[in-house]
Amino acid sequence: MIDNTIFQDKTAVFYTLGCKLNFAETSTLGQLLASQGIRKARPGEQAHLCVINTCSVTELADKKCRQAIRRIARKHPGAFMVVTGCYAQLKPEDIVDMPEVDLVLGAEQKLDILRYLPSLDKPQQGSMVVTPHKDIRLFSPSCSRGDRTRYFLKVQDGCDYYCTYCTIPLARGRSRSGTVAQMVEQAREVAAAGGKEIVITGVNIGDFGKRTNENFYDLIKALDEVDGIERYRISSIEPDLLTDEIIDFVACSQRFCHHFHIPLQSGSDAVLQLMRRHYDTALFAHKVHKIKEVMPDAFIGVDLIAGMRGETEERFEESLQFISSLDVSQLHVFTYSERPNTRALGIEPVVDMHERHVRCNKLIDVSDAKLHDFYCRYIGSERKVLFEQPSKGAPMHGFTDNYVRVEMPYNRELINQVVTVRLGEMNENGDALIAYNI
Repeated sequence: MIDNTIFQDKTAVFYTLGCKLNFAETSTLGQLLASQGIRKARPGEQAHLCVINTCSVTELADKKCRQAIRRIARKHPGAFMVVTGCYAQLKPEDIVDMPEVDLVLGAEQKLDILRYLPSLDKPQQGSMVVTPHKDIRLFSPSCSRGDRTRYFLKVQDGCDYYCTYCTIPLARGRSRSGTVAQMVEQAREVAAAGGKEIVITGVNIGDFGKRTNENFYDLIKALDEVDGIERYRISSIEPDLLTDEIIDFVACSQRFCHHFHIPLQSGSDAVLQLMRRHYDTALFAHKVHKIKEVMPDAFIGVDLIAGMRGETEERFEESLQFISSLDVSQLHVFTYSERPNTRALGIEPVVDMHERHVRCNKLIDVSDAKLHDFYCRYIGSERKVLFEQPSKGAPMHGFTDNYVRVEMPYNRELINQVVTVRLGEMNENGDALIAYNI
């Protein structure tokens, strides 16, 4: 039994680095702490507790985590500092040795934070509770509202793929998920709270149900029956797990958005083999063509890594030509970063850092052109937009069902409402279309 009287009138700040899944879990952490009387600190207010949810996808991410720990400790002197997330799971000893840190929690302990907070008194020395990645078995549910209008439903965690460049299996453990019934109940709670849109998220969501005799197709069919939810978005899903059955279902659904995010990582089959990915470019191209065949208006985002070990100049050019040939909408480009304990460290040749950035910028140029072209297709059309809570003094923003970002003057009555608008010209920043009332 937790004595929550010790937490009454205490305040906390939260800082999140990394993916949407991290942001969803941080929101859930905030809810757990609020249930025990710890409220979120107001701007400028000193916090009693600081929770940092870290990322470790690159060496730069590790550096940003360390910088964030020091910066937040300076801003909230004397606060109890908890560090969790992927960096905490991978390198707990490095973090616990930082004088600012009081407690390090691993992946399995993250959403069980109350168990490890007997008080907010600062210890003389930091401590850590981290389960080795091979022993992580617990799936911790998380369905939480982000800073915007949409909710994030965590349906799966961990990964069994062990790609040569990636530390995610070491940071989050083996693939595991909830059940369809549990996820449907979470969606019903979102609908009851007035939520309009749910993003289905996880580490490898296409692997849903692997150990429960269910699958991702079962899940989306069941979620589609939940009354009150107007939109679902499928976050990143592996191309080999994005079945034609799933694509056809989304095309016919009234609730699932025509929006896909599919990691490619390289458009060279030779590099894909070095990465130990589970598909080739032919399969990836089929998925894109299949989506566009049944949903010509679909937004397709693609992940790419620039400068992977073994990516010769010829292989990069092959990749560049392949991705340029596809009818996709935007590229999310990452510069390859060597990660400890990954098999990619033995691959030759090594691409120097300058060349990695050159290749990254070339891919970004392709992405900018594709996104501009995609947006321009819809100028003059009418689409439904879910408007979000804007920042103070900012115009309204929202996304169409097929993920075109739109902007219009502030109108409080539009927040969290789905409205049909006419899409006009690009805004000044070139990152949204101006929306007009019909």
